[in-house]
Amino acid sequence: MSCNGCTVGPGGKPPGCLSLGNCTNGSCNRLNTFDWLADLPLPSSDSYPYIEVSFKNGSRKAFFVNKLRIPLRARDVVVVEAPMGYDMGVVTLVGATAWLQMKKKSVDAQKGELRSVLRLATEADLQRWHQVRSKEKPTLIRTRAIVAQMKLDMKVSDVEYQADGRKATFYYIADQRVDFRELIKVLAREFHIKVEMHQMGSRQEAGRIGGLGPCGRELCCSTWLTQFKNVTTAAARYQQLAINHAKLAGQCGRLKCCLNYELDVYVEALQNLPMSVEKLETKAGTATLQKADIFKNLMYYSYANSTDTYALSPEQVLAIQAMNQAGEQPDNLSSFVKSLQPDAPAEFSSAVGQVSLQTLEQSSKRRKKKKQKKSGPSQKKL
Repeated sequence: MSCNGCTVGPGGKPPGCLSLGNCTNGSCNRLNTFDWLADLPLPSSDSYPYIEVSFKNGSRKAFFVNKLRIPLRARDVVVVEAPMGYDMGVVTLVGATAWLQMKKKSVDAQKGELRSVLRLATEADLQRWHQVRSKEKPTLIRTRAIVAQMKLDMKVSDVEYQADGRKATFYYIADQRVDFRELIKVLAREFHIKVEMHQMGSRQEAGRIGGLGPCGRELCCSTWLTQFKNVTTAAARYQQLAINHAKLAGQCGRLKCCLNYELDVYVEALQNLPMSVEKLETKAGTATLQKADIFKNLMYYSYANSTDTYALSPEQVLAIQAMNQAGEQPDNLSSFVKSLQPDAPAEFSSAVGQVSLQTLEQSSKRRKKKKQKKSGPSQKKL
C-alpha cells in the first residue's frame, strides 16, 4: 500500500512502502519511529501483543493491544476500537518495540486502558476511509465561516474525522477561555456527527500543519519532535545572537525549538571564559568587552573613542585583571594583543570552466549578426 503521492512503478506496484523501496515524496507518515531493534532477536509478539498506530499521517498516535493475535507488521492498515464506533490507522511499531515505546511514554498496559485491534482493513474499509477523509477540508472551511459568523475568539486549524464518519475532532487555538457550547450544537446539526473540541497551542498547530523552516528542511515538530520544551531569549543571549524576533521566531510565532539544541555546548564553553571581566583599565583608557568568541577562545575589547578592536586570550584578560586589582595599569592593549594567523584563502574549482564577461559579449554579438542575416536587409519605408 502507498500514499497518494507515490507513483506506480513497473508491475503496477508503487516504488515505496511495502514494495521494498523508498517513498517518492518522503512524507507518507509524519513522526515516524525508526525500528532500531528490527534485526535483533526479540521476544515474539505473543509476549508483547502491543502495537502503535498512527492516525492522519502521523499527526496523532495511540497504543492498542492485539488480543486476537492477528499477524501484523509495520505499515499495515488496521481497524481499531474507538470510544464511539471504530477507527482506522497505520501500524508503526509492533511487539517488543511498541512495548518499549509505551514504557518511554509512561503508558501502563496493566490498567486496561488500551483498546483492541479488530481486524486488518479490507478494500471496502479503505474506500470508506478515503471517502470520510475527503470531507475534512470542506468541513474545515465551513467551520471557520460558522466561527466567524458567531464572532468567537478562536481559530479552528484542523479537523479529523473518525473512520466510520460518526465523530469528528475539531482542533482549535484560543488565547482565552471560549464558550463553544452553542458552536457544538450548530456543528452537530450542520454535519450530523458527534463533535469533539480539542484545544492546542501554536507549536502543536505547526506540527499538525507542517512546513519548511529557514534551514530548508521540514519542521522538527512535524517530523520527529514530540515534546516541546520552554525556549527563552536567554538561549539566544548565551549563543550571542541578536535579539531579533523576526529571525528567532519559527512558523508558530514562538522562539525556535532549535535554539535549545546547542545551548548546552555554549554554556559549557562559556565557563572557560572570564565573563565577569566587562572592563579593563589601562593608561590609554578603559576598554570595554564587545563580544566573546568561544570557538576561537578569544575576547574582543575596544576603547570608547576608537574603532580598533583588540583580541585577547582568557589568560591575557586574567593577567590584566590581576594588574588592575593590584593597582597597576598597562600602557595599552596593543602589547597584549594575541597574534592571529590569517586564515588561508579558500580554494574553489569551477566544474564548468571559467566564464568571463568578454566571452558573453562576443556570443551576444554573434547572435545579433545571425538574426540580421536571417531577417535580410531592412527596407526603408517611404
